[in-house]
Amino acid sequence: MFTDMIGYTALSQRDEALSLALVEQQRKIIRPILKRNNGREVKTMGDAFLVEFQSALEAATCGYDVQGAIRKLNLTLPEDKRVHLRVGIHVGDVVESEKDISGDAVNVASRIESFADDGGVTISRQVYDHIHNKFDHPLVSEGTKSLKNVSQPLEVFRIVMPWNESKSSFQQSSSDRTRIAVLPFANMSPDSADEYFADGMTEELIASLSGIRELAVIARTSVMRYKATQKSASEIARELRVGSLIEGSVRKAGNRIRVATQLIDAASESHIWAQNYDRQLDDIFAIQTEIAERVAAELRVQLIGPEKTRLETKPTDDAEAYLLYMRGRHYWNERTSESLKKAIACFERAIIRDRGLALGYCGLADCYAVMARNGQAESGPSYRKAKALAAKALKLDQSFAEAHATVANVLLYYDHKWKEAESEFRRALNLKPNYSTAHQWYSHLLISQRRFAEGAKEIAYAHRLDPFSPIINHNVAAAKYYRGKFSEAIAQFKKVIEMDPSHLLASAGPTSLIQVYVHEGLYKEAWNEVELIEKASRTAKQRYHNVGMPRAWRAYVLAATGRGDDARNLLQGIEPSHRNAGVSPYLIGLVYFVLGDLDSGFRWLEKSYKLDDGGVNWIAVDYELESVGDDSRFIALLDKVGLGSIGPRR
Repeated sequence: MFTDMIGYTALSQRDEALSLALVEQQRKIIRPILKRNNGREVKTMGDAFLVEFQSALEAATCGYDVQGAIRKLNLTLPEDKRVHLRVGIHVGDVVESEKDISGDAVNVASRIESFADDGGVTISRQVYDHIHNKFDHPLVSEGTKSLKNVSQPLEVFRIVMPWNESKSSFQQSSSDRTRIAVLPFANMSPDSADEYFADGMTEELIASLSGIRELAVIARTSVMRYKATQKSASEIARELRVGSLIEGSVRKAGNRIRVATQLIDAASESHIWAQNYDRQLDDIFAIQTEIAERVAAELRVQLIGPEKTRLETKPTDDAEAYLLYMRGRHYWNERTSESLKKAIACFERAIIRDRGLALGYCGLADCYAVMARNGQAESGPSYRKAKALAAKALKLDQSFAEAHATVANVLLYYDHKWKEAESEFRRALNLKPNYSTAHQWYSHLLISQRRFAEGAKEIAYAHRLDPFSPIINHNVAAAKYYRGKFSEAIAQFKKVIEMDPSHLLASAGPTSLIQVYVHEGLYKEAWNEVELIEKASRTAKQRYHNVGMPRAWRAYVLAATGRGDDARNLLQGIEPSHRNAGVSPYLIGLVYFVLGDLDSGFRWLEKSYKLDDGGVNWIAVDYELESVGDDSRFIALLDKVGLGSIGPRR
């Protein structure tokens, strides 16, 4: 990565003192960002930085972060004292000598920097090839450029910054037909109870296409918001940043179904391909595969190879068992306690009909894992059930990505076996690269280990696949918080609340908006948020039913604002019934650390560990624990949780 201040030479001739001050200001801002993104500062050359990274993604993320920080600084400064920066990034081999590096890669990076706008980042085609499916911001081609002292012309791309984002970014994404969204299938059956069948058809087609590595398929959570929408294809495509859309409908009558599908080009809204399928109900698996194969062919994925064109194996010969499974998934996606009970009933009935239905065991495992994570059931027993059921699903079929992800989740939060969990996450993503939940859960493991750049990459990719999922957007905000991007975290948490006001996790869940406000000293805003969630807990249906959490966060803000006695009194009322109220013992521990009561804090952290509370997995990164990093009790707990090797946070 090569950075350069615009107009530095002219400025130094005109006002040398000011130019030196701006260079010093630039260095103070950039160096912490380099460290956060694992960048090695090779050297500075007056106003310029030359930086080396281990991965193209880390370099691109760093370039973006640098320009964001410079822009934030410039907003507070008069025009004549602003820093104007350009960044160029290239990937290639270098020659290292006496702590310096040289070679074509360095030369190219320094040349393509000149094509960047003020406040912009340009990257080479080689960098684009490494990051385009992983980076969370649009990349737009600037065409082929001839570079001084470089023999071959090179295609250059620019990162579209949020403050400069325009229609061009949509045009770029809409030209990529391999980025696709399957819109909710419409239920055309006379019986409204068949709605679950149409939803199941949508989900299964998404699952089938997600197995194709060359496609980027938007997740169900994000596409279901367009159910019965009046928006045009181009509007939906712009919001999802896709190049292709699939629309469809299902009409069920007796033992026959008709599935109508059409593939739409997002840019022109023209129909590329359309087909109707009339089949007996017991032939629905063939319908799914046939649709997926035709769509794959239209999207020109023939490079996959003929041996992979058969996307799904038939999971059961019992059509009723499969319909029960699809109905269970419909309820599971709602995530309420009542819907999860219905999902469990459906999956159990499906398994009764077909004891070899791996899908059914995987569905049950996911139910118990979600209940354990969300405090809807006792953690230990629920995790053990999820683990056994996922193992059963894998025994029946080792190719179930979802089951591998569930096993990984249990290994992470229940067994604290980090290496084994990472292996299972990687296995799941190898089997199903577009499984957004696996990317999301994998980011938890990485961030908890302070592997911030890797974790940011995983949650960014999950967000690309499922841009309207409240929980994934919540995790995006949390990742920003742990990386020290506090203002961005606040903005992202607000976006989650705006997206889904009933999603109280953004305000009061683990890693919440209240926590960021307190960290930034925005106590008035923190109090407003406490009052909002207390009001919501009294008047709104609680999605996660953690009725005591608002009181726990009130105690947290009381402690942070110096009202220790009030905080202690509130905690004394919470502690005896914290399990029934769904209050995390880990959060209670954090409140005590804010109060400065280390003995009580460690006692509650130990309780969090013994009660299988997932919060304890975050002890290595939570800011409330920075001051106790050298405490023997903290180090011992790190060992118990399986994080002893990473040491105290500095």
